[in-house]
Amino acid sequence: MTDITIAETTADDIATIQKIVSDTGLFPPDLVPDLLDPALKGETSEFWRSAYVGSEVAGFCYTVPEMLTEGAWNITAIAVDPARQGTGIGAALLSEVENWLTSKGQRLILIDTSSGEDFTRTRAFYVKNGYEEEARIRDFWAEGDDKVVFRKAL
Repeated sequence: MTDITIAETTADDIATIQKIVSDTGLFPPDLVPDLLDPALKGETSEFWRSAYVGSEVAGFCYTVPEMLTEGAWNITAIAVDPARQGTGIGAALLSEVENWLTSKGQRLILIDTSSGEDFTRTRAFYVKNGYEEEARIRDFWAEGDDKVVFRKAL
């Protein structure tokens, strides 16, 4: 098992997170600084966590509260360096987020993903970590590519 440390994401992590985002194709990497900035400034309840192997960022998780709900949150982005996938980093990130939210009295986590074949491992990862498929919105991302919503009660 890889020795993993999870901590709040810092400005020093941005370049590596951008590389992970680029390498995984999660979203355009140039969005990272603007997405992270409010959390770094303490201006939002959204939060980021980075997973470190040694001193290197190996993954990250970005979690936001669901608007107009009581205690429901959405893991908007979670990604691990492709060279380190399958080593427990993603599970450690999920566990950290779940524990932090539980400690704050929150009650529910949602995660949206794709029904596409490229996301088969992603969906299996969520199930393996105790998430259940709650909903499917047909043709959401594109025709033939459904939005799959996973849910876990805390």
